Amino acid sequence: MTGTDAAWRHQKERSHAWLLRLMVWFSLRAGRPLGRLVLRVVAAYFVLFAPTARRASRLYLGRALGRRATWRDIYRHVLWFASTIHDRVFLLNDGDRQLEVEVVGADVIDDAVRSGQGALLVGAHLGSFEVLRAMGRHRAGLRVAMVMYEDNARKVNDTLRAINPQAMQDIIPLGRMESMLAVKDKLDDGYLVGILADRSLEDGDGQELPFLGHPARFPIGPWRLAVMLRRPVFFMAGLYLGGNRYQVRFERLADFSSIPRERRQAEIDEAMRRYAAKLEALVRESPWNWFNFYDFWQYK
Repeated sequence: MTGTDAAWRHQKERSHAWLLRLMVWFSLRAGRPLGRLVLRVVAAYFVLFAPTARRASRLYLGRALGRRATWRDIYRHVLWFASTIHDRVFLLNDGDRQLEVEVVGADVIDDAVRSGQGALLVGAHLGSFEVLRAMGRHRAGLRVAMVMYEDNARKVNDTLRAINPQAMQDIIPLGRMESMLAVKDKLDDGYLVGILADRSLEDGDGQELPFLGHPARFPIGPWRLAVMLRRPVFFMAGLYLGGNRYQVRFERLADFSSIPRERRQAEIDEAMRRYAAKLEALVRESPWNWFNFYDFWQYK
C-alpha cells in the first residue's frame, strides 16, 4: 500500500452550488419532463468542456462496446449519468411515483432481512444507488444504508440533503475512523448496508483483476470488512434503463458468516473475481450505466 490518495479523489467536482439549487427548484416545480430538457443542455456542456472526463469515457466505452466510441456515445453516457443525479431529486422528495422500478432477485436477500442480522450489498458506480434506498423506504422491513465517500460530490450532496434531510441520514461517510463502527451498528440493527467496491481510497490498495480485457485494480477493503463483520454479501445494482425506467438487481456473491481463518484470503479472492466478472457482464449489457469518469486503468 502506497498511502497516497487515489487519483479519482483529486478530480474536482464540476458543479456550481447556485446552479444546482436552481436546477432542483425548476425540476420540482416544472416537473421531471421539462427538467430533463434542461438536463440535455447540461450534458452537452459537460461533454464539450470536461476533457479529462470525456477522454476517460471514450476509453471505457471503447472497451465496453468493442469499437471506437463516438461523440454520440459519450454524450449518451454523460446524459445517463446526469439523469440518475436528476432523478435523485424526485426520489428524495418522495416523487418516485414518476419512475417505474422493477426489482429482480429480491428473494435472495429475504433470508438476510428476516434473520435481523443484516447483510452487505456490494455494488459499483453503476446506475443509481438512490433508487435502491428508495425501494427500501417503501418496502416493509427493508432498510438500506449506504457507505460512500462524499467529498468529491459535496455540492451535490449538500443540495440534495436540503431537499430531504431525513432521507440522507442513512449515508455513512467513508474514510473516517468511526465508519466501520457505524456499519456494524447498522448491520446489527438489521439494515442492508451498501458499499461501492470499484474505487480505492488509496493508490495500491487493492488487487488487479481482468476487466474488459485489461487488468484493473479493485479495492480489497470492502471484502475485508465483510470478513471482519462475518456477514453475507450480495451484488446490487440500480440500472437506469432510459426514460423513467429503472431495474434493481440483487445476486448472492459470498457468505463470510463462518469462514475458517485459514480460508479467508482464498474466499476473498474468489468473491472479488466473481464481483469483477459480474460487473463486466453488466457494463457490457448496459455500458451507459457505469459512471467512473476518470483514469480507471491508468490508460493501459
